[in-house]
Amino acid sequence: MKFRSILTASAAAAALFAGAPAIAQQSTQPVDDEKVLASEKEMDDAPGVPAMWKVADEDTTIYLFGTVHLLPDDVNWKTKMVSDALASSQALVTEIDLTPEKIEAMGQLVGSKGMLTDGSTLRGLMTEEQKATFEAGLARIGIPAETFDGMEPWLASIAMTQIIAQASGFEESKGVETVLEAAVGEDTKRIGLETIEFQISLFDELPIDQQILFLLEGAENPLEGITMLNDLVKVWANGQPEELGKMMNEGFAPHPNLGERLLYQRNEKWADWIDTRLDTPGTIFIAVGAGHLAGERSVQDYLSVRDIETTRVQ
Repeated sequence: MKFRSILTASAAAAALFAGAPAIAQQSTQPVDDEKVLASEKEMDDAPGVPAMWKVADEDTTIYLFGTVHLLPDDVNWKTKMVSDALASSQALVTEIDLTPEKIEAMGQLVGSKGMLTDGSTLRGLMTEEQKATFEAGLARIGIPAETFDGMEPWLASIAMTQIIAQASGFEESKGVETVLEAAVGEDTKRIGLETIEFQISLFDELPIDQQILFLLEGAENPLEGITMLNDLVKVWANGQPEELGKMMNEGFAPHPNLGERLLYQRNEKWADWIDTRLDTPGTIFIAVGAGHLAGERSVQDYLSVRDIETTRVQ
């Protein structure tokens, strides 16, 4: 399969925004199930054993677990080792704060930042050729083109991916962070590595022409993104970070600035955070998108540069 950059970026975008599914549900009609490739998906029968690592010194232990934020029902990923590591941790660290009060405000913030407010429309930003490609792609999945007219291109791309993913059986309620958040006790500290404002800026600050390219490459064959998402989930659930990393790195190669913004710069910052956190005794559980813990310039690579060893424990 050809892994196009936009499909990888769209999967990453879906993983970034817990508020995006809510926007998609409020703004669009569901995709017709008959048109969704993922309805015919064949997930592996074996229980999932995604990779997990540990960073430790004499008085600090930090678990690193790669996640997928949207999952179907049939992926069994929560092993005893993951449960024990989480239970032993004093803090759950995620990309952003996922406590209910933060989630409630997140959708509103994403919506306010991603809507066109100057009287323009999404299709009005496109050339006639671009508009034809966009409308033809949406017609294939039964979504009226005007559905997205009020959105900036980056948000329309995320919303489109979310709509198709949800119609294909991928649910935020089954996502790893949602399950982990429900599993930890009230006395477990919650820590966000980033703010939702920062994550929005990763897309909102892209030039409009690149946002439109981001959208059109995905719209040209929208269902292909679900095929890729299925493949990503399979290699993740089977504990194959090398293969996952290859898919991510190849996907971002044609648009290196997207890879820099979405993965590599953030990986380096998180490695700095872990380096500093090792000075504080205790045990914490870090759960971030699996793409950050796979491939070249992963969090582990940046830790290695700092002479910090990561050991795979699952």
